[in-house]
Amino acid sequence: MSELRRRIVNVFRETPSPLSTSRESTPDPGEEVQLVPVSKLKNLSTRKSRKRRNGLIFGLGGVFGIILAAFFANQQDVIKLEGLMDLNLDSLLDVLPAGVVKDAKDITKAERDAVNYDSFMVGLHLQSQGIRAHHPVIMIPGVISTGLESWSTDDKSRPYFRKRLWGSWSMMKALVMDKASWKKHIMLDRDTGLDPSGVKLRAAQGFDAADFFITGYWIWSKVLENLATIGYDPTNAFTAAYDWRLSYMNLEIRDHYFTRLKSYIEVAVQTSDKKVVLASHSMGSQVLLYFMKWVEHPSYGKGGSSWVNDHVDSWINISGCMLGALKGVPAVLSGEMKDTAQLNAFAVYGLEKFLSKEERAELFRAMPGISSMLPKGGDAVWGNLTWAPDDDTPPRQNNTFGPFLNFRQPATPPTTNSTATPPSTKDTDNDDIGTPPPQNLTVAQSLTYLLSQSEPWYRSQVLSSYSHGVAHTRSAIEHNENDPRTWLNPLEARLPLAPSLKIYCFYGIGKPTERGYWYNQHSHPSSPLSTQLRASIDTTFSSSALGVDHGVIFGEGDGTVNLLSTGYMCAHGWRNISRYNPAGVKVKTYEMPHEPDRFSPRGGPNTGDHVDILGRSEMNDLILRIAGGAGEQIEEKFVSRIREISKRVKIFDEE
Repeated sequence: MSELRRRIVNVFRETPSPLSTSRESTPDPGEEVQLVPVSKLKNLSTRKSRKRRNGLIFGLGGVFGIILAAFFANQQDVIKLEGLMDLNLDSLLDVLPAGVVKDAKDITKAERDAVNYDSFMVGLHLQSQGIRAHHPVIMIPGVISTGLESWSTDDKSRPYFRKRLWGSWSMMKALVMDKASWKKHIMLDRDTGLDPSGVKLRAAQGFDAADFFITGYWIWSKVLENLATIGYDPTNAFTAAYDWRLSYMNLEIRDHYFTRLKSYIEVAVQTSDKKVVLASHSMGSQVLLYFMKWVEHPSYGKGGSSWVNDHVDSWINISGCMLGALKGVPAVLSGEMKDTAQLNAFAVYGLEKFLSKEERAELFRAMPGISSMLPKGGDAVWGNLTWAPDDDTPPRQNNTFGPFLNFRQPATPPTTNSTATPPSTKDTDNDDIGTPPPQNLTVAQSLTYLLSQSEPWYRSQVLSSYSHGVAHTRSAIEHNENDPRTWLNPLEARLPLAPSLKIYCFYGIGKPTERGYWYNQHSHPSSPLSTQLRASIDTTFSSSALGVDHGVIFGEGDGTVNLLSTGYMCAHGWRNISRYNPAGVKVKTYEMPHEPDRFSPRGGPNTGDHVDILGRSEMNDLILRIAGGAGEQIEEKFVSRIREISKRVKIFDEE
């Protein structure tokens, strides 16, 4: 199979040979010749090009059909996919029409050339300006981007020993060939939130833990390439990978993660005689904020109130979901999000056969770390049933973002802004359907609804690990210093007392991002799994007037995290509300509009996508300047309405 992969890659990477001369010979003397206008020749060439492209699509479609047929045949035990793993498919390229292969090479080369930018270009440019490695750099990756490998030696786990069951092709193979075993390994114990009996999955370590998710899908690799260009290597740059499935306190209980992170930083400062630069992405920014509270506390990290000031020069907050991610609610409520709601009927059928909504919800709930990204701030941040701070004016927006979950009642046309009492939070059993939900729920009511519709073990994990409210007074902030549940919520916990610390907030904007949903309530949920869904996204409902696409309402953000979450604390909360930043830590914000390259599946050097922004040239330039001790050169850049929106959030300096 490795030889096959190399051959396929080489086929599509080869440079096409120069165009051959015409195969037609010169007309014989006396042979009748007909003149054809140049325009007709161009049309003829266009038709031939179209035929070639159609031939390519037909050929590749045939290959896909064979693979799809093999998959469904395996589901019916007609054939076994294991038998195909050793199939020598070199002959497949031989039987494909030569024209199809050549067309594929031509198209692939054209697209590659259109987005071919040197991964080291940014570092080389800054190197020419005198930027060199200065501060030690420690990177904290985001959710799901860290690989997880098996260390269990039980009978059923031995085939997976030291293999990644998350973040590699081994994961894909295990998921296809042995789904039940894969789920057993990847899901945590429901009661403890730790390893199930006989299972031991741990976060991969080193740069390999987060540079690529799977082969070919980079995450931090472009950042590492550019850091290396100005003098970084494993002696002055580190990746603090973690098991993102765990609740934050369990990261320390099981893996001693925060103790080890503290040690990494102290050693880096001691050996370099310089403070460190911490770069976090997505969920990693929540983890880092929690660490700063943990390390100060006399009963936990025992570093004292000056530890952050003494050891950390700068915090680079990349796409940080500081106020959570709204898409986390439907993920754990019904195993859905935009990515599943917008699939066509055939794709939905295949996905449900492979991994149903119930199974996906069960997986997400059994990973308490994911629930750390449930939205924070309640109605004060996300709005009520008639209003939201990020509402825009018509004709750009014709309805409010305030209602988050909108339920369509049977035989009732959809409406907006209806008021109702939120559902009860009483502890219900799985067999209790409960009172039908109101038609619309705010974000705060939706969290209540989620907990009322989920199993007791999940409610216990969430309520004992996280808090989603707002501290409106200084006394509440000081009280939360001893409540670890609030430490990842910047609306309930202050920044460290580190006046020399500098925070840089970099995030993308301009990519439609999930802001609300239309749901259907199920009166009689049924599933063989313990997770039984009582509602699901109404993918049949779309309305241009209401801004709904297949049951999903879109707002401003980076495609994954909403602008309010990435931008509010950076543009307003840490600047203008003193109880959240009593030491006056300096905060700079730099927004990056999403301007993807049409030929690049990852967006190219100007993407603003939540993950792909790590490969953006501008992002790498900013990171390297800060690491090289030239962060003062960075000027703020606001493109969105975040400052206007932030002023409308109902949180004030003196309350």
